[in-house]
Amino acid sequence: MSRFLVVVPPFTGHVNPVIGVAEELRDRGHEVAWAGDASVLARTLPGRWPVHDTGRAPLTPRSSGLRGFAALEHLWERVLIPLACWMEPGVRQAVARARPDVVLTDQQALAGALVSERAGIPWATMATTSSELVDPLAMLPQLRVWLAGLLGCLRTQFGDPAAEGDLRFSPHLVVAFSTTALVGDPVVPVHFVGPVRRRADGGGFPWDALDPARPKVLVTMGTENVDVSAGFLRECASALRDRPGVQGVFADPGHSLRDVEGAFVRVPWLPQQALLPHMAAVVCHAGHNTTCEALAQAVPLVLAPIRDDQPVVAAQVARAGAGVRLRFSHAKAAHIGKALDDVLTEPSFTAAARRVRDSFVAAGGACAAADVVERLV
Repeated sequence: MSRFLVVVPPFTGHVNPVIGVAEELRDRGHEVAWAGDASVLARTLPGRWPVHDTGRAPLTPRSSGLRGFAALEHLWERVLIPLACWMEPGVRQAVARARPDVVLTDQQALAGALVSERAGIPWATMATTSSELVDPLAMLPQLRVWLAGLLGCLRTQFGDPAAEGDLRFSPHLVVAFSTTALVGDPVVPVHFVGPVRRRADGGGFPWDALDPARPKVLVTMGTENVDVSAGFLRECASALRDRPGVQGVFADPGHSLRDVEGAFVRVPWLPQQALLPHMAAVVCHAGHNTTCEALAQAVPLVLAPIRDDQPVVAAQVARAGAGVRLRFSHAKAAHIGKALDDVLTEPSFTAAARRVRDSFVAAGGACAAADVVERLV
C-alpha cells in the first residue's frame, strides 16, 4: 500500500477528471488524500475523503470582456501565480501530514509541483486540459519569455531554485486526459489515458420530456460563462426553433431562455454524463471536460470557444474532423443552424468522433492512469 496526495485548484472542471483516478487507486488499497479548497472539494468529491484544506484563495474576478493577451495575462498574473502563492503553505502542511509517496498535482495547481520539487517527492502532472500540451505560445516568443519569467520567480520563492524544466510538466510523469487522435503530437513526453468517466447521475431530470422520434442536441456553455453566454443561448434557441425536426436540450443556469418560446427542454442543471448517449450533437464552449465527454460517446460537436484553453481545444476538434468551430462573439442563429445541419447530416463528423472515441477506449482511462502513477512509488 502506498500514499498519494492529490493537489487541485479551486476549479470544478479540474477536480472532476482526477476523481476516477483517485477512486481507482483507493480501490487498489492505496491511501489517497486531497489538498485544495475544502469548500470546493466538499461539493465535488463523491463520498468521504481525507481533505487538507488550503483555504479559499482571494482571486481577482475577471472581466467578462477580456480576450486574447489580456485574458492570458489575467489568468497567470491575477489567478494562477497568486493561487500558487496562496496554496503553498497549505500544500506544504498537507505533505507533512499525509507523508505521500507520490503527489498528483493538477497542471494549474503549481503549489503541488513547487512543494514536491523542494521536498524531493516524486510528482505527476495531471493535465486536465490539452491546451498546454501543444505549446499555444510557440509562435509568440515574447510571451513565452514572459511566462518563463513568472514561473522562474515562483520557483525561486517556493521551489528548488537549482531545478530546471517547466513547472507545468513534471520530469517524472505527465498524465493527460486525452489522446493523440485529438491533441496531435505533444511538445513534452506525455502518457495519454483518455478521459476518465464520471458516474452518470440522471436524478431530477425530466426524462419524459425527451422525444424519442427526434434527434436531440445538447446545448451547454458551462456554469462559469453565465455572464457572457445568454445571447449565444438565445441564438441557439432560434436556430433550433427553425428546425422542428430536432429537439434542443438546454443547460440554462442563468435562466437566459425564460421568456423564449419553443419546444425545448430547459433546466438549470442537467446530468451530462447520463444524457450524452441520447444526443446526436452537442453545442458547447469547447470546455475540455464537456468536449471529451461528448467525443467519448462519439457525439460530434459545434464549438463556440470563449477564452482560456477553449480556442485550442476547439481547434483540435476541428482538425480531427469531429466538429465545427464558430466564433462565439459573431455566431448568430444562421451560423449555428448551418453548423448543426452539417454535423447532423454529414457522416464524416460522426465517423471522426468515433475514431476519437475508439482512441479514448484504447487509452485505458482510470486504470491506465493508476498503473503509471503506481510506478512512481
